[in-house]
Amino acid sequence: MSDLSQWFLTAAERGNPRSRLPAWSEGSRAEPLIHGATYFDRLCTEVESLDAGDHLFFTDWRGDPDELVRDGGPTIAELFSRAAERGVVVRGLMWRSHLDSMQYSEEENRHLGEAIEAAGGQVLLDQRVRFGGSHHQKFVVLRHRGAPQRDVAFAGGIDLCHSRRDDESHLGDGQAVQMAKRYGEHPPWHDAQLLLQSPVVGALDAAFRERWNDPAPLDTLSPIAWLRDKLRHADLTPDPLPEQQPDPPECGSCTVQVLRTYPNAHFEYDFAPDGEYSIARGYTKAVRRARRLIYLEDQYLWSAEVADLFARALADNPDLHLIAVVPRFPDVDGKLALPPNLVGRRKAIDACRATSPDRVHIFDVENHRGTPVYVHAKVCVIDDVWASVGSDNFNRRSWTHDSELSCAVLDATPDPREPRDPAGDGDGARAFARQLRLRLMREHLDRDTDDGLVDPGDAVRQFRRTADQLDHWHATGRRGPRPPGRIREHRAERLGWATRLWASPVYRMIYDPDGRPLRARWSGTW
Repeated sequence: MSDLSQWFLTAAERGNPRSRLPAWSEGSRAEPLIHGATYFDRLCTEVESLDAGDHLFFTDWRGDPDELVRDGGPTIAELFSRAAERGVVVRGLMWRSHLDSMQYSEEENRHLGEAIEAAGGQVLLDQRVRFGGSHHQKFVVLRHRGAPQRDVAFAGGIDLCHSRRDDESHLGDGQAVQMAKRYGEHPPWHDAQLLLQSPVVGALDAAFRERWNDPAPLDTLSPIAWLRDKLRHADLTPDPLPEQQPDPPECGSCTVQVLRTYPNAHFEYDFAPDGEYSIARGYTKAVRRARRLIYLEDQYLWSAEVADLFARALADNPDLHLIAVVPRFPDVDGKLALPPNLVGRRKAIDACRATSPDRVHIFDVENHRGTPVYVHAKVCVIDDVWASVGSDNFNRRSWTHDSELSCAVLDATPDPREPRDPAGDGDGARAFARQLRLRLMREHLDRDTDDGLVDPGDAVRQFRRTADQLDHWHATGRRGPRPPGRIREHRAERLGWATRLWASPVYRMIYDPDGRPLRARWSGTW
């Protein structure tokens, strides 16, 4: 691929000249880690390899100190605390969070930080967000002093908390958070993270440092919260970080672009005074190049702006199909909480299908026991060329309002299988993107091989056939052997007009707010 800027944002297109992040990082290596059990096991191995003077930096939305990283192994708090006790420089930024009484995680995040600080690290609770917003980034950077070839980073959608340590069987995490009753006592959980090596580790190191060194006070919203922190003698002052080490040497065939969301807030981020919307801009640029297949997995898939982006791509390209894998149900129950979660997705799906109903395919997932699987992954693959894994969902909140981080990947290694150039634009199929799509599809279809899945058109037909067979088996009383596969056609629930009347504005204002300046909102730009 001779011109990476055909797919990636240029430095100018990022729209944030204050940031130190490189436009992209060539010569990197990216490996998808599907499911929390896989990620936690690898994270444990890498953290345990750190010695005195090495660095462990992390950000997270929620962290439960007692979450096990392995059966019979250490907890998250023990893993990171033991690293600090060995002399590793451990620094963390956790979202301060809303109250536990609101089913959030203020106390859990605080307790994880206290455990690590007692061991010699420092974890700060960060509330530098818009009102009603959150820090949603989930990445870890591990640097080895004097051995940069061993440096690794992890970035994606998996939090260091309960419910995430599930595997391909999707029987759930033994340590579970409370969710909608239809997911059971141990909700099955589908998620994804990236393991990254080589120069991109330096870019993620810089991303952490920008936020850590930002001079804005950690608690910018609530004088009550500030007073509580003072009474608790909370640590609100970041210690200086050690000097950033040189980027690791190149060792892979991937180029990785770090994309982020930072909102236009009531205060200014020093490194993004007008905010940053490179996630929204990056998706917009990539989706406009789609010709054959957009494959995505997402927790939400709502917002008129997101639906309009897909609808325009479908209208402009008659051979383009969209496959989306989403949760069957929201993660919450209740007459007040549930409808706003339903109304946004319904509108987005209807908008896409209005353009071309026969080319929009929405599925959800269940395990072999018939329990729905909560899809928390945030993955997108376009034409087996461009792929992204991150913390951001396909909604306006993730693209404008909260802080997010995603990694887009272009692999220089072509995939030799036919069709070698599915989009027909000369970019060819790329090994990382195609293998990521096929890895996820094999799981959802209960396949051991890629037969019938490599060609995008064939993959669409296999998904439809598998979902139809499983739906029919359920509809006929589950008679006979269960058909292979775990996907079913997603049927978004219809709400009555009276419910929509109040749920729609609540959805727009609270569940999916807009973090852009007024001028950008009016012009419809990012």
